[in-house]
Amino acid sequence: MLTTVSTLKTPPEPAERHRLTVVGGLAALSLDAMASVAYGPEAIVLVLALAGGAGLGFTLPVTIAIALLLAVLTLSYRQVIAAFPDGGGAYGVSRAYLGRRTSLVAAASLIVDYVLNVAVSVAAGVAALTSAFPSLLPHTLWLCLGVLALVTAVNLRGIANSARAFIAPTFIYVASIVLVILFGLFRSEPAAAVPTAQVEALQTVGVLLLLKAFANGCAALTGVEAIANAVPSFREPGVRRAQRAEVVLGALLAVMLIGIAVLIEKFEINPVEGVTVLSQVTTAALGGGFGYYLVQFATVVLLALAANTSFGGLPVLAQLLAQHNNLPHVFALRAERQVHRYGIWFLTITSAILLVVANGQMNVLVPLFAIGVFVGFTLSQIGMVRHWWRGRPDGWKWRAALNGFGAVLTGVAAIVVTATKFTEGGWLIVVALPLLVWAMQRVHRAYRHIGSQLELGRTPPPPRPRASLVIVPVGTVSRLTRDAITAALSLSDRVEAVHVTHPDDEATTQKFLDAWDRWDPGVPLVRLHDERRRIGDPLIAHLREIKGSQVVVLIAEVEPTHVWQRILQNQRGAVLASAVRRNTNAVVCRFRFRI
Repeated sequence: MLTTVSTLKTPPEPAERHRLTVVGGLAALSLDAMASVAYGPEAIVLVLALAGGAGLGFTLPVTIAIALLLAVLTLSYRQVIAAFPDGGGAYGVSRAYLGRRTSLVAAASLIVDYVLNVAVSVAAGVAALTSAFPSLLPHTLWLCLGVLALVTAVNLRGIANSARAFIAPTFIYVASIVLVILFGLFRSEPAAAVPTAQVEALQTVGVLLLLKAFANGCAALTGVEAIANAVPSFREPGVRRAQRAEVVLGALLAVMLIGIAVLIEKFEINPVEGVTVLSQVTTAALGGGFGYYLVQFATVVLLALAANTSFGGLPVLAQLLAQHNNLPHVFALRAERQVHRYGIWFLTITSAILLVVANGQMNVLVPLFAIGVFVGFTLSQIGMVRHWWRGRPDGWKWRAALNGFGAVLTGVAAIVVTATKFTEGGWLIVVALPLLVWAMQRVHRAYRHIGSQLELGRTPPPPRPRASLVIVPVGTVSRLTRDAITAALSLSDRVEAVHVTHPDDEATTQKFLDAWDRWDPGVPLVRLHDERRRIGDPLIAHLREIKGSQVVVLIAEVEPTHVWQRILQNQRGAVLASAVRRNTNAVVCRFRFRI
């Protein structure tokens, strides 16, 4: 048998060109984690301030505990990248070792976290901008939607292009934070006066307070898993590049978090309304000059662009879910430049809805943040324990112990974060996760049913020709009718014209019959009568009476010159086609007569 293959005359661009390097991976996939330095330490301070100066003295120990958890997660996700080079992170691990339903919980938690990350990052960036320029405050929502549109447009050009666009802002931000830490460490006193506020001890320092501070500070860990979710986006060798990017991210984030915490204690930073903790630390380290505004501007830009982490991670995750029949298959399609266009549009639309509902207010969205990601963290750690237990390679015991310890820490964090933020909107996440899981299960069942009907996975018997009958619904004798019957005769020797009549149409019917007799096209005419003036039902009943033939219904329609002229049509063709598809196994052929 000779098979011909048609190829494009212009060769496609190399796929590797549109994949990520280590630096590009950091710029495209780590902005969420990097930007968390702006609000992670502040989240810790806000809780510890409830215990006054004694509570604030625990800022560094709590931050070190978070950094230790970060180290555990970094090592764990480095192992996840090697074990699951197709990406998926917590979803891939859970699917392999914890079962399909548990993997859907992990996937749902990641989807929720990715969508919220976009909304929170955009709102946080705009909030920082409106703080510097209060005149923009009435336009908060439109600014949020504008930033979201900008990030979407960049990502639609390809993840490598987005990475190149964000390398410079990422470098400036990291360099400015490191500069703050270095200058602050070498100063014996603040470079400029730091805003202060009276801190009253409303609580004593206890385990619950420290756990709440730890859980709040763990918001700084969101985004750590994004690199493991998007391994296929890296250039070859993808696993090695992704692992290096994960380690560099963990190291940079730990240095920045601990450095900021040291300066908070050194300069006795207290929470002040209207002034961020990072702003106070920057003032103490650099003063109020150019360096201060550079850090603030870099923070504004990176917070706004931190949404890019989700644009790099969620489309790849959605592709995997679609390949496993848990999401509509359209999410598995990729356009030019390795773009998962439908995943990007899903993320944009859902994030825009959140921003509109919250009116662009960051404080409305923050209580919902970081709950889902810890569920994914915990499931990933548990899955990796089972991974080491089953394979038992050299050194598996200490690796399993490391993952088990991480699972305990992230599990505790998930429980504490959910409990403390439940009444602040966290209940929405508790409701959304099972709803997402239920929806993905329904999609999976639907695909499984379709697969069983199509007998996918089985070798079908050889095809055999069947006698075919082409039915042409007709209403008038015209050039359209002639061309339709001509097309039908080219498909089969058996052609049947069908005309539906209704009460009170005797004159019109007789006029049509006279014209048909004069024309005499050489095909039989079947008259169907319906008392209720229906169009599709009489044809459906007639089709069901036909046995032993493959039936093709050829529906003739006029294709107007201009789009607006479609409103001039009676839509009979669309009604007939829809009725035949829903109620019979006949093949529907839409014959277009172009004006």
